[in-house]
Amino acid sequence: MFRNVAELVELAESENIQISEVMIRQEMEVKELTREQVYDHMEKNLEVMEKAIEDGLKGVKSHSGLTGGDAVLIQNYMKNHTPLSGNLLMDAVSKAVATNEVNAAMGTICATPTAGSAGCVPGTLFAVKNQLNPTRDQMVRYLFTSGAFGFVVANNASISGAAGGCQAEVGSAAGMAAAAIVEMAGGTPSQSAEAMAITLKNMLGLICDPVAGLVEVPCVKRNAMGASNAVVAADMALAGVTSRIPCDEVIDAMYKVGQRMPSAFRETAQGGLAATPTGRELEAKVYGISLKKE
Repeated sequence: MFRNVAELVELAESENIQISEVMIRQEMEVKELTREQVYDHMEKNLEVMEKAIEDGLKGVKSHSGLTGGDAVLIQNYMKNHTPLSGNLLMDAVSKAVATNEVNAAMGTICATPTAGSAGCVPGTLFAVKNQLNPTRDQMVRYLFTSGAFGFVVANNASISGAAGGCQAEVGSAAGMAAAAIVEMAGGTPSQSAEAMAITLKNMLGLICDPVAGLVEVPCVKRNAMGASNAVVAADMALAGVTSRIPCDEVIDAMYKVGQRMPSAFRETAQGGLAATPTGRELEAKVYGISLKKE
C-alpha cells in the first residue's frame, strides 16, 4: 500500500484516516489476517513492553555486570528532586532505560525495531501516557504508527547497527517514537513525518560501538537519549516546526551515511567507546582475559 513516508502520509490524508489505520490495513492485506488478528498480535506486543518496563523499574542487573539499576536511580531522583528537563522527559528516559536493562538481563522485550533499540518506543509511550491519558486502543495504535515508519526505514534503508551504525537502530527507533507521539497527541500525518525527520536527521552518523560486543554500553543510555530526542522532536512538530529536508530524503541520507561508515563503527567493537582503554578493560573483565601490555 505504501513504499515510503510520502505515500504513507498521502494515503492517510486522502482517506482522512490516521497513519495507524493505514498500517493496520496493510498488515491485514499483506498477512491475509483479520483486523482482530492483527490487532490482537499488536496488543500482545504492548503487554510485553509494559511488563518489561515494570520489571526494569523494580531493578535488574545484567549477567556481565555492565548495566542495571539506572532506571531505578532515575525514578528515585524524580521523586526527590525536580528534574531540570521535566518529569515527562525523565520518565521517558527511565522507562527506555528500564526496557534495555531488562534486555541486557536476558529478560523478554519487544524489538522495536531491534533489541538494542527496544527502549525508545515503549519508554516514550508509557511516559506520555501519564499526560495524554490515552485509551488502550490509542496505545495499541501508537505501536502501529511507529511500526509504519519502521517499515519504511527497514525497506528503504536499514535498522541494523551492523549495517548502518546506531543511527539505523536507536536513530530509527527514536524517529518511530516521535511520529507515534505526534499522532497520539492529536497531530496530523504530516506532522508525524516531520517529527520522524527532525529526530532522525539529528542522529545521523551515530556509530555502533558496543563495549565487549554486548548490547549494554553505551546502548542502554543511547536509548535514553533517543527517547529524549523523540519527545522534543514531537513537540517541535506539533508546534508547527518542519524539517527543511523531507523525511524520505533524511532516511535515504541515513542509509548512505551507513554505507560509508567504517566497519570499526558498525557493531564490531573495534572502534569508538569499545576501543577506549576503559572499554578494553571492561571487555577483559567480562570475558576473564588478560590484557597484553605493549
